Amino acid sequence: MRSILITGAFGQVGSALSRIMYQEYELTLTDRTIPPGGKGICLDIRNALALGEVIKAVQPDVIIHLAAMTSVDGCELEPECAAEVNIAGMKHVCSEYSGHIIYLSTDYVFNGENGPYSETDPTDPINVYGATKLAGERILLENNPDHLVLRSNVVYDYNPNTQASFLNWVIKSLKNKQEIQVVHDQINNPTWAESLARVIELCIEKEICGVVHWGDADYMNRLDFAVKISNAFDLNADLIKPITTEELNQSAQRPLNSGLKTDYLKSRLGITPPAVEECLVTIRDRILQ
Repeated sequence: MRSILITGAFGQVGSALSRIMYQEYELTLTDRTIPPGGKGICLDIRNALALGEVIKAVQPDVIIHLAAMTSVDGCELEPECAAEVNIAGMKHVCSEYSGHIIYLSTDYVFNGENGPYSETDPTDPINVYGATKLAGERILLENNPDHLVLRSNVVYDYNPNTQASFLNWVIKSLKNKQEIQVVHDQINNPTWAESLARVIELCIEKEICGVVHWGDADYMNRLDFAVKISNAFDLNADLIKPITTEELNQSAQRPLNSGLKTDYLKSRLGITPPAVEECLVTIRDRILQ
């Protein structure tokens, strides 16, 4: 049984990977904090010595590197911390491990002027988060071009262990009858964490390397996505109010017309991205079980 070490294993994607891969792989789950009831190794990737000790003990066949500072505004307000996690963290993984690494990146490496983007489109990040993730990509591929950079966007799931779930926020707010403001001028193709996790598993099986993109089937603005969530969970969409990105006055600039083309991976893996409604219904049914 192949051994896989996952950093940032208790977020949305790591949790999805655990669900779908635990029978076929020997998984070692690491994260900066382990949630109550979770089984894993407490590991901060900023600590190269601790990382090296874990890698030496586990001797994984593959590392799936998910650990990151993902708060876009947080990165903008604390660029040194973002660099420590997203750039130095990647340097530590590369220096302490000589095997195959899969790195989860983002469409925020693009400027959002002309999306959706393919793997060959020029990068041009407009915020600290995108810049540090792009730096991580370059460090990884300069270390070895046979590693894998997998970019995705607007990853969502219903996960009590994360503060970064748009789905959690919409459901909780609407259930509490709270009015929410959602931007109507940011376009992406929202991606279910489990869809992304299955792609990661297939990439391991088929030994995909280089830079690849994965996003689910539907391109839409964030407001339309929130409405689809409300419809799937039978909540009041009238509580969702449109707002522009400019009106939000956030610390970090956001790419507006973004999203990712998935033609390459669809062809290589022989799969079709799922529709948003299909994913949301599956999530809803699991919650209700």
